Amino acid sequence: MNFKRSNLFLILTILLSLSLVLGACTPEAVSEEPAAEEAVAEEPAAEEAVAEEPAAEDMTFKLGLMGPYSGPSAQTGAQFKGGATIALEAYDYQIGPYTIEPVWVDSQSDPAKASQAYEQAVVQDGIQAGALNWHSSVAVAVMEVTAKHQIPHIFGFGATEKVNETFASDTEKYGYWSMKGWPTPAKLGTKYVDALEYYIEQGVYTPEAKTVAIYGEDTDWGRSFGAGVIELFEAAGWEVVSEEYFPLEQTEFYPFLNKLKDLNPAVIAGTSTAPPSITALIKQADEVGLESLIIADGLGWVDFCSLTGDSATNVIDQIAGWSSDAGFAFAEEFESRYDLAPSTSSAGLAHDGTKMFMEIAQAVYDEHGELSSELIQQFVEEKVWTGEWSMTDGLVMVEYKYTPETTPDPVVGPGFYTFPVLQYSFEGGKCLGKPIFPIEGAVQELQVP
Repeated sequence: MNFKRSNLFLILTILLSLSLVLGACTPEAVSEEPAAEEAVAEEPAAEEAVAEEPAAEDMTFKLGLMGPYSGPSAQTGAQFKGGATIALEAYDYQIGPYTIEPVWVDSQSDPAKASQAYEQAVVQDGIQAGALNWHSSVAVAVMEVTAKHQIPHIFGFGATEKVNETFASDTEKYGYWSMKGWPTPAKLGTKYVDALEYYIEQGVYTPEAKTVAIYGEDTDWGRSFGAGVIELFEAAGWEVVSEEYFPLEQTEFYPFLNKLKDLNPAVIAGTSTAPPSITALIKQADEVGLESLIIADGLGWVDFCSLTGDSATNVIDQIAGWSSDAGFAFAEEFESRYDLAPSTSSAGLAHDGTKMFMEIAQAVYDEHGELSSELIQQFVEEKVWTGEWSMTDGLVMVEYKYTPETTPDPVVGPGFYTFPVLQYSFEGGKCLGKPIFPIEGAVQELQVP
């Protein structure tokens, strides 16, 4: 019993000694606590740094670039994408702290599909502005989407006067389709008639009768062009002997062309935005022996020569050429990168339309220190529509300017938005477009078939 008590006493003594030792160590443990607290205090700072990263992501500005990237005008879509990409690269996709992220909106040359794609680009992809577009019918349809979501859309190519009429009907609503990259057909088509009248006066062109047949794709653009040139031809004393329109996908024209051969008009005039269609018409016209002078507005919008060969000889078109060192450098780079000859009217204007957006965005950021849909639209209404701001460093036109009298169209005329009239020839395996009007820039006279 005494032994057990002594053991118990010994154990208690040891425990007491240990407690004293641990107690003596306590100040050191406490003295380390602040260091631990400091380490913990540093962690929220790191968390705050991480929390700032999403803010950096918010500095992305999404730009919807619409074009026919698939479907019957896919070659034009390829021209669009290449031209727009080169323009964005020139800015390193950057405006101030904002990264401009392109969202490629495929119109598929179809108004309903284009509207659906644009709606998706707004709702799902979060685009904050838009630019470009090829077809007039697509422009008319997508104007409703830009109005609904109040998305400023820059430099849409849809030329039809229906865009102008819709714009004017409620500018506050439809003004988000903010300015066109292509004026109405009547504003440009006058040069065809002026050229023919000039060469008739000079005795170079002596048709048996001033007769013309009108053709074109059955779209807002095709019909707008047809109506515009009919008015211009009739005002100059020409008789319209035929007017026909065909589906965008049509490539069989022999019955139509044989009918024209029987009518024997001095001129046939029309347009199509689909390369397979317009090139098939040109080639088949040559095959059936049609002797009429052919106006094919927009033939040069695409790399057509491989499809027409020498059948395009003497065809008349209205299109700008590369005229500056920057334009020639762009054309060389484009063909090298994409193995596709760039058209001024598709690749070139797509570049300039994208560049216009970037210049507007830069001006907005310089003024406000931020980018938003609202500020871009405000700049367009206050500076662009009024003519206070214009773009003078594009590749295709000397100056892109809008005024209260022309908006949503650009100012048309020498020194602004204008196309010369060209006539094609086939030389050395290539189709060359040589200016024939206005006469100041002509390099040859009109060649009569």
